[in-house]
Amino acid sequence: MPHLDRDGVRVHFEDSGGDGPPVLLTHGFSASTGMWRGQVEAFGGQYRLIRMDMRGHGETLCPLQPELYSQHHTEDDMAAILDHLGIEQAVIGGHSLGGFMSLAFHVRYPERVRALILQGCGPGYRSDKARTVWNEQNDIRARTLEESGLAALNGGSEVPISIQRPDAELAMAARGILSQIDARVIDSLPHIAVPVLVIIGGRRQ
Repeated sequence: MPHLDRDGVRVHFEDSGGDGPPVLLTHGFSASTGMWRGQVEAFGGQYRLIRMDMRGHGETLCPLQPELYSQHHTEDDMAAILDHLGIEQAVIGGHSLGGFMSLAFHVRYPERVRALILQGCGPGYRSDKARTVWNEQNDIRARTLEESGLAALNGGSEVPISIQRPDAELAMAARGILSQIDARVIDSLPHIAVPVLVIIGGRRQ
């Protein structure tokens, strides 16, 4: 399986190959690269679809050290995969947490973003109070994972088709990558100058 070694972290990714425009896709919390299987089948001949497992997810292996599970590490993992594949600029897209990380990547590496695909995500919070409420709920989610294991997972259809890491790793991803730390993403929205596709589901089937 393709992977990238980054200071003791083994970041898993998949690459459909091909000569089409490159698209880097990131999954939602508790999902993995498996959630993009349908898109690869439908569009793999037209685009070069690159999928990655964030730390605490799928087949990415990361030591149980809280400081290694952060949004900045995730942004750098995304850039490192593009570097490894020799891709200077790509369409950056993601679902839920992956959509937020796509926006965060644009803040950190705007010159590397050709366009954005945002599916079922938000831009975070500008208010300290709102971030505190989110993070308190997020800590409950992490503690539930630690106490009840992966059986406590919920979410859409992307979760059951995904490979799951042990509950301790996913809990660290919740406290790190999923937490809200500042307003950089929501404050960046007026300054996005690349094309953006926003996908919002109307109802559950």
